[in-house]
Amino acid sequence: MSEHGHVQEAEEFLSNYPEIESIDLLISDLNGIARGKRVEHCAIKKIYQDGVNLPASIFSMNILGETVESCGLGIEIGEPDMVCKPVANTLHAASWHQRPTAQVLLSMYHQNGEPFHADPRHILTNICNKMSPLGLTPVVAVELEFYLFDKNRDSHGRPQAPISPKTHKRDVHTQVYSVDTIADYTAFLDDVNKACKEQQVPADTAVSECAPGQFEINLKHQADPLLACDNAILLKRIIKAIADKHDFDVSFMAKPYSDEAGSGMHVHVSLLDEAGSNIFADENKAYSSQLEYAIAGLLEFLPASMPILCPNVNSYRRFQPQFYVATSLNWGLNNRTVALRLPSGGKAATRIEHRVAGADANPYLVMSVILASIHHGLTNKNKPLCSPSIGNAFDSNAESLPTKLPQAVAILKQDSALSEYLGKEFIDIYLAAKEQELIQFDTHITELETLWYLNNV
Repeated sequence: MSEHGHVQEAEEFLSNYPEIESIDLLISDLNGIARGKRVEHCAIKKIYQDGVNLPASIFSMNILGETVESCGLGIEIGEPDMVCKPVANTLHAASWHQRPTAQVLLSMYHQNGEPFHADPRHILTNICNKMSPLGLTPVVAVELEFYLFDKNRDSHGRPQAPISPKTHKRDVHTQVYSVDTIADYTAFLDDVNKACKEQQVPADTAVSECAPGQFEINLKHQADPLLACDNAILLKRIIKAIADKHDFDVSFMAKPYSDEAGSGMHVHVSLLDEAGSNIFADENKAYSSQLEYAIAGLLEFLPASMPILCPNVNSYRRFQPQFYVATSLNWGLNNRTVALRLPSGGKAATRIEHRVAGADANPYLVMSVILASIHHGLTNKNKPLCSPSIGNAFDSNAESLPTKLPQAVAILKQDSALSEYLGKEFIDIYLAAKEQELIQFDTHITELETLWYLNNV
């Protein structure tokens, strides 16, 4: 697993990149938003040696960057600083800046050196550590969908599809898997690929998705969930920076258009034993008993996982059957209408694709609940309560997933099993932040309410 870096790493970087003038220090908050500070290059060796102070309240911020005091990390405890240390092997040049700049990821610790309980990266570390006594190594891959937009809004102030760099016309049609669409945006995608190589982010495949301006970029599978999530955070930052360079807006919002597909974060998982064999594979049948145990754990924890997999009010607008987002507790082989899909492929590639999370979720927390669920399933050895779905699972009568954030928050609040994995202290902080967001959201009068009710009642 990736630990914090040593000063030699900083020294070698400065020697190899003498032109670097400043360095962005980045830490991912509860929402997966990169926060931190920028320092001059001369400060980085001391930061590698001693760390850098940042407020604990970073992990009590809502989506607007406001401190949610009910989380208990702000004024109540004196707004204290914690020590943040660079994550090993994440210090890289960021060539998209006009000024020669690098960036590095951070993780937060108490002043005594203990991992800070509210840092999502440490939550994932704890879950991964539970796999070690089982002699198992998770192999994971993250897929991220996103939208490009025209920087100019329409006459109503709403986002609109980009203008194609090739045709100079606004994209209006859905062209899923269109190679021509990929070709139209070659300059943007090539620059993303270049930046990924610079940042050592293993981007693999780019796909034109289900709506105008929507794309998906897949990361290669890795036998290190922490590194995979580090790379997902960096990939988001790269896409945003390169989109701006090409005069596009970009968003990982789960559902930016009511009549188009939402953006998801699909996670593929398999498990290797100490001999390097995939325990989900079975030479004599489609999958192993261990895979069934994992599916059982995932299905059992899925309702309580929803506020983490789908963390925002808008997240739940993705859940419409016609857009291939599962709405029920189900699983199946080579079936995109289920929540947990077993993709086709060779025996060695037997894996679970978790298809519920939105692109707006925090990758560390998404990975944490997935691996916690799998660990629970493997240790309890229960079989799934439902058989694999065949055909259109949207027509089944399987138990429905929560369809609104308040409903999902209420389920997690009553849960004890998943909370034990993630830590009750963390869950209390997370729920306090989400409940405050819901209060703020519910007090807002929407444009549609004014249109419907102002003159009609």
